[in-house]
Order: sequence, then C-alpha cells, then structure tokens
Amino acid sequence: MTSPGEQSRSGRAVRKSVSRASHGRWTASTDRPDPVGVLERQAVDRVPELLPIRYGRMAASPFAFLRGAAAVMAADLAAQPDTGLTVQLCGDAHLLNFGMFASPERSLLFDLNDFDETLPGPFEWDVKRLAASVAVAARQNGHGDDWARGSALSAARSYRQTIRELAGQGELEVWYHRIDTVDLLPLIRKPKLRGRVEAGLARARRRTSLRALEKLTEVRDGGRRIAHDPPLLEPLARAESQAVGAVFGEYRSTLPEERRLLLDRYRFVDAARKVVGVGSVGTRCYIVLLTGRDDDDPLFLQIKEAGPSVLQDHLPADGHDHHGHRVVAGQRLLQATSDIFLGWMSGPEGRHFYSRQLRDMKGSAEVATMSRVVLGQYAGLCGKALARAHARSGDRIAIAGYLGSADTFDRAVTDFALRYADRTAADHALLTGAVADGAVTAISGV
Repeated sequence: MTSPGEQSRSGRAVRKSVSRASHGRWTASTDRPDPVGVLERQAVDRVPELLPIRYGRMAASPFAFLRGAAAVMAADLAAQPDTGLTVQLCGDAHLLNFGMFASPERSLLFDLNDFDETLPGPFEWDVKRLAASVAVAARQNGHGDDWARGSALSAARSYRQTIRELAGQGELEVWYHRIDTVDLLPLIRKPKLRGRVEAGLARARRRTSLRALEKLTEVRDGGRRIAHDPPLLEPLARAESQAVGAVFGEYRSTLPEERRLLLDRYRFVDAARKVVGVGSVGTRCYIVLLTGRDDDDPLFLQIKEAGPSVLQDHLPADGHDHHGHRVVAGQRLLQATSDIFLGWMSGPEGRHFYSRQLRDMKGSAEVATMSRVVLGQYAGLCGKALARAHARSGDRIAIAGYLGSADTFDRAVTDFALRYADRTAADHALLTGAVADGAVTAISGV
C-alpha cells in the first residue's frame, strides 16, 4: 500500500510535466470548434420546440451563456495538457450549480447540486470552470476586473487550502465531512449580510413538496392536478403520461430496500413536462405528483433525461452503460449526502432518466445581486465544497502534494479565469449575432 508520503511525492512529481503556473497560460486552439455549432450539434436529440427557449436564455448574458455552454468549455479544457490527477468531476461546476438542500436528518447542507455531466477526469477542470464562472459573474455585476480577479482567486485558494486540510485527515473523517449551513452564520460578522443569509436559509426550508402543492397544482377533474403554464409546464399526452407512470417499476429497483417501502406508500396522481435550467432546456424533463396518506401529503419527483456527458468525447469511459446510473452514482459519490429518492430508470423510446425530489428544502444563491465582498466569500465557499467532493473521490494527498503550500496554482487559475471570461464574452457575442442574423431562433424572457 502506498504511504501518504509517497502519494504526496507522486503529486509533486506531476509538476515536471504540467507546472502549476502553466494553468494560467490558456489560449484558444487554432482549430477550436465554432461554439454555436457545438450547441447546435448538442441540440440534435432535444425537443425541437423548446430549443428557442434554450437559446433565448443563453443569449441573455455572458454568464447565462457560460451556464449553457458546458460542452464548449469541455472541448477547450481538453485541448490543454492536464495533470492526470483524477477525481469524479462534477463536469459543470459553475457558481449556480452549488446550493442548499436537506440531508435525510433534515439538516440544511451546502454542496454541489448538479451532476448531469459527471465523469472521472483531471481535478483542475472543475476548478477552472468554477473560477471562470466567478470572473464572468463579477464582470456582469459591474465589479470590474480587479474584483473579478480577487473573487476567482478566492475560489481557487479555498479549493487548495481545503484539499490540503483534508489530505491530513483520515478516510472516515473525510467521508463524513459536510458543510452545514448552521456553521456558516458565525462566520458572517456584518449584521445586514447575516440577515440576508438567514432569510435565504429560511426560504430554502420552506421549499418543500407541501409548499409546491400550493404553487404547482390546481383542483381539476375532481382532484389535485399539476397546473399548466405553457411552454414551461405542459400536460402530457395520454400515452406519454402512461409511459412516465410505467417507469416506476425500474426506478423503484434502484432505491435502497427501505426507501422502496417508503415509495410504495405513495400513489401516482399526475405528471407534466417541465422546462428546467439553461443548458438543460430541450432535454426531456417531467415532474410527477404523488400522494401518501391523503391529498395533503404530497411528494413531487423530478424525472430528468440523462444524455451523454459533455466530457464523454474527451475522457475514458467510466463503465456505466446507463447515463441515469452514471449521474446517480456520481452524485452519491460527490455529495456529502444525497436525496433519499435518488434513482434511475429507462423511459419512453429507451431514453435514460434519473429521478429525485423536486423540492426538498432546496435553495440557491442570488449571484446576480451579490456585492463584491459577498461574491468573493461565496466563491470561497464553493471552492471549499468542490474540494470536499473531490477529496472523497480522488487521491487528495497527491492533489495536495501537487498544489503545495504556495499560491502558484491559485494565481494561475485566476489568470485562466480572466482569459476565459474574455472568451465567454466573445462566444456570447457570436450567439447573439447568430440570433440577430436569423441563423438561430431564440425566444427571450421565458
């Protein structure tokens, strides 16, 4: 068995082939694919009538474009040398893919919350996507490049420091490590800011299936049914509704035994198609209403299509033949604790899906309204959460050895983030130009 000292030395040895400073020397490759073309190819298997919504949302701002362009950035990262220090990647670790959710014990935790693109790969890809999203968000909020640089640096520094801290801890201690939102409040000294955070936590605690029942349903046909809000929330044709209901047998089999019993206590009531996110728009996504003891005991599940990861063309296969299984396995590995109803299934036309609760005390930050100071603090928190996830799935001691005690890696990733923010602005302009020319159809404000 390799000793911690040997693991650390192996990480430091990687610096000879990929120096820490080299991460900042990014330029677009000469044969870089057209970003709009990448998005168009990705859209081939999506619901055609929803694609204008996707492009409209992405065209809204450079940050929105970055959110939807994970495939574009994956190709850019793959064109550069990498460390080969492998972790389970989130694959889409931008600022808004972190947030709050309830643990099975009903504690409110902060963690990664999106795993559609998860796949094993070099740890720095996630760090760079996070840092780039911080820089783009800072510019969009009008904070200027000095603050964009400082906020991106906060994310990278926090990642490095947390990995190094966890490298010195035992395996179970790392596995059980979590970021409980209760522990965050004492760190906030400004009363006004603390009040905003407490209000956000309170909103997250109110986001339950019972609250969703009030907002997402209406009384129709003698009972509670999902309300329709086309094109964002639409009824299903009878055959499609029956198909969604029928997949529960396979889904049930992917849950632990005790949770199968819990699921069996609910009955299927209604389902509808729902538009979610930015990059995900056009994939098939459904919400399902079930009821337990009575009509006032609801459970909302989200059944979301899982296609190939945007990383798939650039990394070795991970051994999962089912993309829903890939997403669920990645989530269970990366999150400190996962939704009790997380499972996977095959749906209509053999498509792959995964399922989880639609609302279980889930909440996300309002990045667009963050001040300079708050954005920097939030970026650091996201860096910490990302490091915790990577420490569970990769060789944290080797990564810590590579990163070292100096801030060389932090500053290089920050340089990358500013350069990639420039690239994102240019790519966003290409998309808005394609929309203006009529080459791409987009619907704004939806």
